[in-house]
Formats: sequence, C-alpha cells, structure tokens
Amino acid sequence: MNQHHLPIDSSLLAENQARVTRRQLFGRGASGIGVAALASLFESECKADASSSNGKGNPGLPELPHFPAKAKRVVVLWQGGGPSHVDLFDEKPVMQSMAMKEIPDSIRGTTRLSTMTSGNGKWPCVPAIKPFQSYGQSGMRLSSMLPKIGGIADEMTLIRSLYTEAVNHAPGVTYFLTGSQVPGRPSMGAWLNYGLGSETDELPTFVVMTSSDKGKTCGQLFFDYYWGSGFLPSRFQGVRFRNTGDPVPYLATPNGMSREMRRAMLDDIAALNSEHLADYGDPEIETRIAQYEMAFRMQTSVPDLMDFSKETASTIDRYGPDALVKGTFANNCLVARRLLERGVRFVQLMHAGWDQHNNLYTQLEQQCLDTDAPAAALVQDLKERGLLEDTLVIWAAEFGRTPFGQGNPDKPNGRDHFGKAFSWWMAGGGVKKGFTYGSTDDYAWNITENPVHVHDMQATILHLCGIDHTRLTYRFQGRQFRLTDIHGEVAHAIINA
Repeated sequence: MNQHHLPIDSSLLAENQARVTRRQLFGRGASGIGVAALASLFESECKADASSSNGKGNPGLPELPHFPAKAKRVVVLWQGGGPSHVDLFDEKPVMQSMAMKEIPDSIRGTTRLSTMTSGNGKWPCVPAIKPFQSYGQSGMRLSSMLPKIGGIADEMTLIRSLYTEAVNHAPGVTYFLTGSQVPGRPSMGAWLNYGLGSETDELPTFVVMTSSDKGKTCGQLFFDYYWGSGFLPSRFQGVRFRNTGDPVPYLATPNGMSREMRRAMLDDIAALNSEHLADYGDPEIETRIAQYEMAFRMQTSVPDLMDFSKETASTIDRYGPDALVKGTFANNCLVARRLLERGVRFVQLMHAGWDQHNNLYTQLEQQCLDTDAPAAALVQDLKERGLLEDTLVIWAAEFGRTPFGQGNPDKPNGRDHFGKAFSWWMAGGGVKKGFTYGSTDDYAWNITENPVHVHDMQATILHLCGIDHTRLTYRFQGRQFRLTDIHGEVAHAIINA
C-alpha cells in the first residue's frame, strides 16, 4: 500500500491534536506555568502549579486524597537480599524437632525456587539459628537477634503471610516498588509524589538513601528505576542522597560567585528555559525549571538537614554507634527522621546485606546488629516527636529465605531465596499496634491464613495515604496504568478503625 494512502485512525489523530493544543496553551499562555515556576525566590514562593494556596509545596492532583489519610508521610526501610523469616519473624517449633530431616513432599509441593536450589535432591530442614522470645505486652514472638525491634513490638503490625511470584532480587524489588517485575513503571514514591504533591519547597518530596553491610557480602545493586518515575514526568522521581561527599552534587556555589550572582544566573537560565517551554510545551523542560529552583533552595536546606549539633546525646546513642558515620543504615535512619519532620513525604532507605546463601550462621546475626537499633530508634524517635501517628514506617524486603538449608546437604550453611511466604512489619500511620496478621504451616513454607500479595500490600499502603488504588491512574501508550496494575485488595484487618 502506498504510504501516502495509509488509513488514519481519526480518534488517535484527534487525541494527538488535543494533546498538542494543550501543550501550546500551557506553554504560550503565560509566561503562565513557566514564569510562575521561575519567579525569583526573593519575590515569590510560587512554583509551577499556580493553584498552590499556602506557598508551601505543590498540592498534587485536585481529587486527592480520595478520603482522609491516616498516613501523611511514608518511610520504607528496604532490607535488600531477603531476610530470613524462618530465623527472625515466624517461629516454628516443629522445625526444631525436624532439624536436618527431609521437609516432606506434601509441604514442598511444586513451589517455584531459584535455579540455585530447584534441582536439589535433598531438602534438609534448618530451624531458626537463634531462639525466639516474647516482646512487649502483646507477647509478639520475634528472634532474640532483634531485641531493639522487639522493644517496639507494641507499636508494630507483624505480617507473616506475604508472598510474591519473584524468585530473584532485581525482579522482586522492582515488583514491590513499581508493581511490575519488568523495569519501566513509576515507583511507589513517584506515584505518591504525583498524586499527593509535596508539603515543602525546601527539600525534594521523595528522597532515597542507600547503604550496605560492613563486609559488603551482599552483591545486589540498587538500580535507579527502584525510585524512578517511569512514564510519569521525571520531576516525580526520587532524589538520591549520596553517602559520600555532598549529599547532592553541584549544590555548592562555585568559588568566586556570590549567592546573588547565582540567583541572577539561574534567572537568566530560567528565562531561556521559559522560552523553550513556550515553543515546545515539553513537560521535561518544566522539570528542568523546577530542578534548578529546588537546587537553589537546597543550598541552605541541606546543610541544615545534615547539621546534627542540636541532636541530644541520648538520641544519637539510640541509633547506635554508627549514627554519625555517613553512609551507614544508622545514619540514614537518623537523616530520614530529620527529612520527615521537615515535610518530605516519602523516604526510601535501601540497605543491602541479607542474602545469606553461604554465611547464615555468621552474617545474619551481624546484619541484625547493624540494623536492629536504628530501625527501632526511628520508630521511637518519631513517636516522641508526635510524628508516628501519621507516619507509616515499613520494614520490607523482596522475599524471605528457604526453610531448607542451602549448600552441602549434610552441613548446610545458608538459605536460598523464597517468595512463597515471608514477613514484613509496619508501624504508625494507621496500622494496628502489637498485632500479628497471617500465618504459615509448621515449616513456614505455605501460607495457611490471610495471604497478602505484592499488589495487596501496595493497595494497603496507598489506602493508608488516603488513596483508592484503583483510581490513581496515568494514561500511557493507550491505557490507564496504576501501581497495582489490575490487581490488589486492601488488607483492612491490619488498619486501625
């Protein structure tokens, strides 16, 4: 067929024309969005959206929240590598009596496992390597390797019935944080940034920090798409604070340039970007405008954020000996609290070190020592400052570890990935206190009560933030997308009435 006579879908053509017209309207109609976003900070607190009524942050979508939110802020303590639910959260006395005996076929069934162990000929049962004990008035049973987290048991909801289809790290992390095992979708923080907007002009709405175990035993990488914006405009992506040098590069004013000169230079760049925006209406130009303005504000807000001189000695001690060591999980937890109290909506701490394939008996306890106190301190700190009630703290990972041992079947020294059943805990932000939800069989292998899927957890988190997960959507490539894809049921049983 001659290319000049190809049939044209009139509806698609009309949609494209409408989109172009809208871009031209926003781009040319003022000096509108462009000039509002570019106004000097000394003259105006306005940002790109002129509908902001309080001069602080951006309001997000006008229809959100869908209902009153229990959580205004979220902090995700991501434990990369797969913490062992068998050893830490899901006590199984039967496994003690079955130590090194074969886990029955009736239990294992056809569970999908990684290629590292799926071809095993033996399945030796390996019970928890350290004893469990009761914590708090609730009597929550947790590993003795988590005494500080045990100390906040009465603030926690412990979920023992999570499950996922993913069996490897990157797809598993991507699944929980973006709703798909394949990269390219917006991350949870980006969705909340897009939907709810920000509460501060001084810091990014969505901040990410990373850390790893001291021995660097866990080889997983943290990919940018774990906090990316996917097909949402890039201004909604997470801003990663580095763990060496300046938290954000290029914030400092160059030698020989005053702050006033820097402001004048940014205004000139802003004028050029405004003209470009008016010509093309490209939302990424608007992102560039907003990023320059945020960077200017952060020149003063970030040094204040990182100044711990006013923190009490007792607060620092609570986070542990590494609280002031930059790049550690402890330091990141302390910074997270300071971010949250300054109006940052979503903080994502990503910590590697839980991938105990062949060092279970040495590294698991060390990993608990490094992360137990900081995680608990963050919860306690938020509570003392009156922030925990509307801040949702989520201790999470991509999956758990196998109830059987990995390595020499006669003397296994590790556990493989396991997504059939595993555990998370949450605190604050509207979840129940001292509450345990879901259960597994005698081998912590199969869920026997109240299963919670990846998408169910995403739906629940959004619900706590005042969002109906089925209604927060974005049209891309001809269809409406959402974080939970076409799935997800809210786990109402873990939410305070």
